[in-house]
Amino acid sequence: MVITDFLEKNARVKPDDVALVEINPALQPDHTVTWREYSLIESASGGKYRREITWREFDRQANRFANLLLTRGVKKGDKVAILLMNCIEWLPVYFGILKTGALAVPMNFRYTAEEIAYCLELSDASVLVLGPEFVGRVEQVMGRLGFIRHFFFVGDDTPTFADNFESYSIYCSSTAPAVELEEHDDAAIYFSSGTTGFPKAILHSHESLVSACLTEQNHHHQTKDDIFLCIPPLYHTGAKMHWFGSLLSCSKAVLLRGVKPEWVLRAVSDEKATIVWLLVPWVQDILDSIDRGEIKLSDYRLSQWRLMHIGAQPVPPSLITRWLKVFPKQQYDTNYGLSESIGPGCVHLGVENIHKVGAIGKAGYLWETRIVDEQMCDVPVGTVGELAVKGPGVMKCYYKNPQATAEVLKDEWLCTGDMARCDEEGFIFLVDRKKDVIISGGENIYPVQIEDYLRAHTKIKDVAVIGMSDERLGEIAAAIIEVKTGETLTEAEVQDFCLELPRYKRPHKIIFAEVPRNLTGKIEKPKLRERYGAGHLVEKQMTR
Repeated sequence: MVITDFLEKNARVKPDDVALVEINPALQPDHTVTWREYSLIESASGGKYRREITWREFDRQANRFANLLLTRGVKKGDKVAILLMNCIEWLPVYFGILKTGALAVPMNFRYTAEEIAYCLELSDASVLVLGPEFVGRVEQVMGRLGFIRHFFFVGDDTPTFADNFESYSIYCSSTAPAVELEEHDDAAIYFSSGTTGFPKAILHSHESLVSACLTEQNHHHQTKDDIFLCIPPLYHTGAKMHWFGSLLSCSKAVLLRGVKPEWVLRAVSDEKATIVWLLVPWVQDILDSIDRGEIKLSDYRLSQWRLMHIGAQPVPPSLITRWLKVFPKQQYDTNYGLSESIGPGCVHLGVENIHKVGAIGKAGYLWETRIVDEQMCDVPVGTVGELAVKGPGVMKCYYKNPQATAEVLKDEWLCTGDMARCDEEGFIFLVDRKKDVIISGGENIYPVQIEDYLRAHTKIKDVAVIGMSDERLGEIAAAIIEVKTGETLTEAEVQDFCLELPRYKRPHKIIFAEVPRNLTGKIEKPKLRERYGAGHLVEKQMTR
């Protein structure tokens, strides 16, 4: 079985059911339009607040784009890059690429022009599908993109160097192309988050994608009646693989373009969403807005919202305790994964294990886990080691990078680079990234432990801990603290709060500043090390 089989089955079984909804809250609300209606709307309309397509139209549009690509000489094994903001066209484009036997290459929409050129070249892409937000960046590096044979543009005002996606594909056959696909065929290249340098290209097969469907649906029990609100970017494995639960269960998903707390709750209310995947900063923003009285829960219909889950980064237990006080009838879950393991689910907490909040859980459905030392030997229970995972979703390799592949793939086990420990019940707790461990006076300091502790302070919105060089100790821990809006916090207050920590874990430096996170919620520690690594004068007080 290959991933496109699920889409074709849904189009046969429930052709007229809505598959995808796109909501753009920045636009004035107006009437719902179908895919075909939208294709006839002139750009003067200024866009639509809400669009939707059925499973039949989803599959037909994917088939049209696949046949368009085939007329342009795209063949099995070619690479087609996607550079789009979240939109209703995103997934039909993705599946259209897969139906040709080519590899889909989703790209981060935050990439600079240099990063776009780098990733296109690294992945051997020969076709680029882009949206209006990226025309300027692509034009900056056009001289380096001679290997791109075709550009397809999604939107209005098509640039001269591209063909319009809708205008050309609408005349192509809506029947699936006769391309034979097998589960071991290459399917997609994803890029690492780049938090430790330039991204690496991660190669996955159809088997990986199908396993993500099975794992996600097993963990969250999606049925035809569920409605998934998808907010994170689709270029990332996390968002897409959670949506795969909707694909497998033939249920509706809503793509929300925006993360304002009121937009999230309005989308849940209006679309009757039952499952929402949030990132830590968005959870914090929603709770803070409620605390400040900017949001009144009585204004929304939320009783059908059965599950909130988080992934992509360590989750402070204090944050979930706070969330469940506000939403006591909801279930909560944590999923752990990385792009090399086809996204979330290789480790899974489970809604039945709420008493273990703080752990990332146990091996997910179809997965195995170990915690190992440098020699790949299992460490004793309670001892910190590196988390390794094994399962059908492990990448084939880092594309064109055998050395990096050999460093992380060892006898089918993927070494995650995350330091963790396992308790006597088998639950895994993340300690920190291997590369983020601070060695101070011979002691290992794990920043995540300090970050979790500090986030329990009622005035702290976010915090990141990094190592700074020190002549005597080698390194010391520095805490970059983002204070909640309207609050005042001093260094002395922070130091007093930390007195319960062992002395060697207490931050030696306190820096009041914003904590940068990427679009998947991960703290961008390289930026912080670059900014503060050489030392920084402590600001004595911060008011926001």
